[in-house]
Amino acid sequence: MNPTTPLSELSSEELVQRVESGEPLRVLDIRGNVASGRVDIVPEERYANIRGSEIMGMGDRIQQAFPADGPVAVVCERGNSSKQIAAYLNLRGYNASSLRGGMASWGMAVIARPLPPPPGCDLFVQFDRIAKGATGYLIASKGKGVIVDPPRKAQPYLEAAKDHGVTIVAVADTHAHADYLSGGPSLSHALQIPYYLHPGDAILPYDGTPARLEYQAADDGVEIPFGGAALRVMHTPGHTLGSVCFLVGDAVSMTGDFIFVNSIGRPDLGGKAEEWTKDLWKSLERARREWKGEMMLYPAHYASDTEREADRSVGRSFAAIQEKNQPLHFKDEASFTAWVMQKVGGSPEVYKRIKAVNLGLIDVWDEEAQEMDCGRNECALG
Repeated sequence: MNPTTPLSELSSEELVQRVESGEPLRVLDIRGNVASGRVDIVPEERYANIRGSEIMGMGDRIQQAFPADGPVAVVCERGNSSKQIAAYLNLRGYNASSLRGGMASWGMAVIARPLPPPPGCDLFVQFDRIAKGATGYLIASKGKGVIVDPPRKAQPYLEAAKDHGVTIVAVADTHAHADYLSGGPSLSHALQIPYYLHPGDAILPYDGTPARLEYQAADDGVEIPFGGAALRVMHTPGHTLGSVCFLVGDAVSMTGDFIFVNSIGRPDLGGKAEEWTKDLWKSLERARREWKGEMMLYPAHYASDTEREADRSVGRSFAAIQEKNQPLHFKDEASFTAWVMQKVGGSPEVYKRIKAVNLGLIDVWDEEAQEMDCGRNECALG
């Protein structure tokens, strides 16, 4: 590389797209502390963690520690030091780019994946937040749309709506999230549209403190109209007291943290494992009674790529999920409860603070919010 050649940068979304297209890209993480998470979409053998200071001291010996056999994405905390290291590597024969914004950007990166719209709808998009293992949705009919489970920075959702000529008329959360900061209340305020949340989740479960935010009650059976369609609320407590699914007829259920592709939502994050396990069993029994096997279930989280389809989306028919999802195989409550109690355990302490922020009980600065929001979810049993 010529020293005057402009340094190549790539966005987090570009990194995902290149890896998913099959490009043999390597990730070089130059941070000293990677405990908060890493760019984990490349295989283990194509990831390396070497401090930037160590790399600068290696000279040409760097190729003994890190191969120069293909494109490299250099990652630091905020995308500053990675520029320097990428330039240093390129002078030694590498094809290196700096990840723009570093891990701060990676933590919020969202990939939009189109889904087949259910009857009555003409747009359905799943937004995949890779670093968190979280998904949110935009569903629309006749130019009107609803956003479900948005993250703190929901610009990709708004851009998609604008690109498709959709006006957002409501925003909704399937539950009061504990693993990430919701963008629901802020979108409601900015767009002057209703924010839907079940009243059971409008309190802090640890001490009963009521939420300080405006919301519309997403009670069981409530319908949220948009264009020529509507989302119907199905109350499915267990992961939280106010956990709900949003249904479009018998075709689609956005299940939140109720049912995942390979597991179900933990009932212990509110400190009431035994009580909420009973609720969870009742909710599963209701779903088995009322949902058709061909209904498509789209959750709010996934744990690994094994839960993806060939098009990289996350979601399967209820019949397919029931076939392989272990907790859905139990035939009686006692066996189910015993299994759950073997799986529950400690959760990140920050989850309590995140839930308080989502209920409007405390305010945090953007830098603290970013720190709270990082890392993969721990919401599934298993």
